[in-house]
Amino acid sequence: MGPDGKDFLIKALSTNSTKRGEHGGEHSEPEGEEARGNCHFHAGVEHCTGGSSVSGPSCARINRNYNIPLRIGATFTILATSSIAVFCPIFLKQFTKLSTTSMTFTIIKQFGTGVIIATAYVHLLTHAQLLFGSECVGDLGYESTATGIAMAGTFLSFLLEYLGTRFIARRRGRYPIGTSPATSDKLSVAVMEMGIIFHSILIGITLVVAGDSGFITLFIVIIFHQMFEGLALGARIASLPDDTKLLPKLLMAAAFAAITPIGMAIGIGVRNEFNGNDKGTIIALATLDALSAGVLVWVALVEMWASDWLYGNLKNSGLRKTAFAMLALASGMVLMGVLGKWA
Repeated sequence: MGPDGKDFLIKALSTNSTKRGEHGGEHSEPEGEEARGNCHFHAGVEHCTGGSSVSGPSCARINRNYNIPLRIGATFTILATSSIAVFCPIFLKQFTKLSTTSMTFTIIKQFGTGVIIATAYVHLLTHAQLLFGSECVGDLGYESTATGIAMAGTFLSFLLEYLGTRFIARRRGRYPIGTSPATSDKLSVAVMEMGIIFHSILIGITLVVAGDSGFITLFIVIIFHQMFEGLALGARIASLPDDTKLLPKLLMAAAFAAITPIGMAIGIGVRNEFNGNDKGTIIALATLDALSAGVLVWVALVEMWASDWLYGNLKNSGLRKTAFAMLALASGMVLMGVLGKWA
């Protein structure tokens, strides 16, 4: 080995070249993963930039091993986990008559607020930026594509809620514009669920198409992801005004519980055709992630965080309640932020 280490580098490259020659164009896990070189695996989608700088980016579909019975079982596990998480706050409120301003509900709601904030920034927006930056996409000519789409999502959320509130208020003719809290709350929760559902179906698809080598780790992370998001959404649904009937609340919760398993079922169906390195696939996933991030930014910052702390019951709450609420808020951000390493 020379003092500059170049001889060692040449040997390493030769070894890799030999491995690629032995295995040919078809790769099985884990040999294929080792031979492909620089691969980014995030949220169930693997993005590879080739085995070396000489060969260039590899955007071809990667053959993976799929344990179908394991994935079918995981689908029902996700369904059960999501259902428990989202229905729990609703039933807690319905059958215990617990006030939504109580300490217990305040902690659940603020934890949920932290979860949604982290989901928007750490999960969705970050993943959208990573996807748009993939070598398989190429030069988009605009570096702020992800944040630009997120901004559009925030604006659309505001527009939907603003115009919806005005339209409903005028049709009813009972309240001056902007003074019906029930109407505003229902629209806010609807917008929040829309943002969550957009990316939840993608989570289901990408979880299933992930290869067996990384499936278990990602599956465990998604379980916690769905639990935290379910609690966040369930707490907001449960906090809807008392004149809201139980059936619409249950339908909203059921939609969340079912959407990720539906995505998983779709993923099982397309597993042999799905290419996470295809340019069109990457752009579609990135666009939906960025749009969902923008929607959840509006909901989290305006309708949840600011509404509770600047204009809601926490504005003048006691020291004990404020401290617990702040701790719950930070815990939601931190825990969901940590999960962002894998999902």
